Amino acid sequence: MEVTLLGTGDTTGTPTVQCDCDTCERARDPDEELRARVRERGIDPTGGIERSRFSVALQNDVTDESLLIDLSPDFRHQFLRESVPLPDAAIVTHVHFDHLDGLGNAYRLFDELPVHAANETDPVTGESVAEGVRSRYDYLDTVSVHAQTPFEPFTVAGFEVTLVPVTHPPLLCYGLRIEEPQTGAVLSISGDTCYDVPERSKAALTGADLALVEGIVHPEACEYHPKGGDHFTADGVPRTFGTKHMTLPGARDFASDIEADDYRIVHTAHYVPADRAFADDIGLDGERFTL
Repeated sequence: MEVTLLGTGDTTGTPTVQCDCDTCERARDPDEELRARVRERGIDPTGGIERSRFSVALQNDVTDESLLIDLSPDFRHQFLRESVPLPDAAIVTHVHFDHLDGLGNAYRLFDELPVHAANETDPVTGESVAEGVRSRYDYLDTVSVHAQTPFEPFTVAGFEVTLVPVTHPPLLCYGLRIEEPQTGAVLSISGDTCYDVPERSKAALTGADLALVEGIVHPEACEYHPKGGDHFTADGVPRTFGTKHMTLPGARDFASDIEADDYRIVHTAHYVPADRAFADDIGLDGERFTL
């Protein structure tokens, strides 16, 4: 399984448009020490360092098929930049625009694109994620939507995939367990979630070779959220920012909880201070893994 992090940022990405905060400025113009560290991770920092909106490309070396997890609004830029194959199929974790609105790029690029999503009806929207994808993109004749039941594995692009409910109020959202059957390689993706993930879901995500775990901000940022923080450590550090995202310590604890062999924090915002925003365990666009 070849894993390429196409987009590792939150809804505005890093650098954020017209933002001159220290983190965005350092991303645009990294110092030599940061450039060297980024090169060690297999990324060319010549044009700066980027976290575009979330998306992950998987290549199945056994079947020579590819799978896309979430369709970032930065779809075109990501695929031009990384030169990965266009996907044979895609999965949508939830209907927020930064995970879905890249689907419009299917126009003229695909003869056929199967899109898989959960079939549970969301009480807030009155439709499932699958129905939401179908209703928003019904004009795309090349896209077919396939509704899947959470916790019931299905096969796509040669991978065995399980949709795993997580906690991202007010909408339903799903993490993923993705396994390559012949090699047993496993990728777990937390999806957008707070730290309070149901135990059954944690169990499903446990034991991955690599986990991509959502962590949006540093814990001190909770002071500025109207709902503060939640799910505190014994030392009083919030693992949840507000109600629907993890802090960086929350993400690290979650990776430990699910016993991942390796992990990267993703969906990270530019609000993280510049001296912490580029830590080695926080994902960067273009980072690649072989499982």
